[in-house]
Amino acid sequence: MDFIKTVALPRYAEYNCTFRYILEKGLDVKYLLQPPLTQHTLEIGAKYSPDFVCTPFKTTLGSMIEALEAGADTLIMIFGLCKLGYYGELQEQILRDLGYKFDCINFSDFDTGRKKDYIRGLKRINPKMSFAKFAVAGMEAIKMGDYLDEITGEYYKNYGFAQDRKAYQHAYKAFLRDMYAAGSKSDIEEGYRRAKDAMSRIPLDKPLKPLRVGVIGEFYTAMDAFSNLETEQKLADMGVEVHRWMTATNRVIHYPGETNLNVKIQEYCRYEMGPTSTANIWSAKTYAEKGFDGIVHIKSANCTPEIDIMPVLQNIGNDYKIPILYLTFDAQTSDVGLMTRLEAFYDMIAMRKKVIV
Repeated sequence: MDFIKTVALPRYAEYNCTFRYILEKGLDVKYLLQPPLTQHTLEIGAKYSPDFVCTPFKTTLGSMIEALEAGADTLIMIFGLCKLGYYGELQEQILRDLGYKFDCINFSDFDTGRKKDYIRGLKRINPKMSFAKFAVAGMEAIKMGDYLDEITGEYYKNYGFAQDRKAYQHAYKAFLRDMYAAGSKSDIEEGYRRAKDAMSRIPLDKPLKPLRVGVIGEFYTAMDAFSNLETEQKLADMGVEVHRWMTATNRVIHYPGETNLNVKIQEYCRYEMGPTSTANIWSAKTYAEKGFDGIVHIKSANCTPEIDIMPVLQNIGNDYKIPILYLTFDAQTSDVGLMTRLEAFYDMIAMRKKVIV
């Protein structure tokens, strides 16, 4: 009997359901889903990380340690934005220095732009893979990601106005469970339809002009609820319509391209400033043009690109007279302190809206 690898990736928001689907259905390996991120995850990652590395490095390292402790024999690091290109090499060395035995497949090693090299990377996971089977599972996983971002976006826009918030949240949580359990395209579609139906049947008590806040920020921290201490949920609890363009599918699959976005922000930025800088400047300007009541900028500590764009965002805030709240998260960030700042921000934009309207 052939040996079947037990594969894991770091936890990342709720996107691990798509990773599980494509690995199990497309590559015929066993996917190990480690526990949800907790303070313990961050603490063990921080313990073995360089002092001044950004917070997502520490979080993903801790998640890898939990995966290995749970029985994973293969770790995958996907190529991506920012420092992810060399995260894998450094994290692999740290884990090996700690004594862990595992196979590490870092897709940065195969990121040449050539199809045959990507396939070579996939064959490291399963040498007997069927490319046709992988392609089908990949397309279905992308659709799952689209649904995940759509339902999540709808949830944060409407939760604060649902007459039965508990039922609305239950419908969203049920959708997430359906995505993690999906074993086929029909399971994905059924889970999506069930969530849309359940959420649409809950009446909303939304004013004609609700408070609207646009969330922007660093690719990992802005999207991962644990990493930003559930900032979006806290805002929604206050009765805010929360919008966030920065999702995995928008940034990776449906991205309009740096050139197109640079044209739209040329009065604020004429040079490439880093991984998600262009998209965040564009998003902030778009929210301002649409008359949003405020913008929340989320980043991890020591995230240089997001620090660099803060003066640009301030210019947008001044030009469009839109308040911007800057939030930085690290291993020591207090939930109480965050709540105090969000409440003050809410009070300010709520009073401002009464004066403007």
